[in-house]
Amino acid sequence: MKSKSSSCLATDEYRPDDKNTNSFFSLHSWNKNAFDSNLRLDYNVSMISIYETALRLLLGAIIGGIVGFEREVHGRAAGFRTQLIVCVAAVLIMIISENYYLYLEHLDPSFRIDPARISAGALIGIGFLGAGVIVKSGFAIRGLTTAASIWIVSAIGLAIGAGLYLEGVVTTAITITALVLLRKIEKKIRILFFKTITVSTPANKNVEETLSSMLSGYGLNIHSVNYERTRTKGEFIYHFEVSTRNKSAIKQLFSELSSLDFINTIKISG
Repeated sequence: MKSKSSSCLATDEYRPDDKNTNSFFSLHSWNKNAFDSNLRLDYNVSMISIYETALRLLLGAIIGGIVGFEREVHGRAAGFRTQLIVCVAAVLIMIISENYYLYLEHLDPSFRIDPARISAGALIGIGFLGAGVIVKSGFAIRGLTTAASIWIVSAIGLAIGAGLYLEGVVTTAITITALVLLRKIEKKIRILFFKTITVSTPANKNVEETLSSMLSGYGLNIHSVNYERTRTKGEFIYHFEVSTRNKSAIKQLFSELSSLDFINTIKISG
């Protein structure tokens, strides 16, 4: 008798309870109207309207195209089409996030869904795209403004996709102002130029002090000097890393160095 009762208890312990199963589903209050006979979701429940979706995508294309056109005019790789596609993609990602949030909230209001998680992942992906247009050559770095424009275009797209039209349009106006109008102001600023001056001379002449005094005479700051010697040609090669705010001084220095007899070759880069 004990063994029989114990086996029954063991059986009852693992036997599925229909009441518990029903209470589990009733606890989450599933909306059965959201499912049809084939268990397919009805995507017309609590979703953004088709006209609203089309408006957001179209506005994102226009804004991305405007920013991209400015980059295209200045010969940047990430131009009109790239910026347009990035902005529309960001709009679509935000629409998907918002629709996903609204639909699950309709199914069960007790769900806690963060609609920004998908868009946060999109911004990380945009970061890789922006890094691809940044190029470093010596002291010069190109593509930072284009990378920043890609990043802000994606942020504008997310704003448009979330229905924040005013924020998106105002941000676009600020971006265009920074790219177009501030460019003219930036040209008037006396920025610091970094140059590499390479000079080759005969090996039997030590002209480092002469060259250094000439560079200093033109207002160039010498940061470092690297040396190189070629036995086949019998030459000393000096690499001067310099900086200056006077762009015309570089041209004058090049003309003077070219006229000296003890200089075989001269190259200014950077």
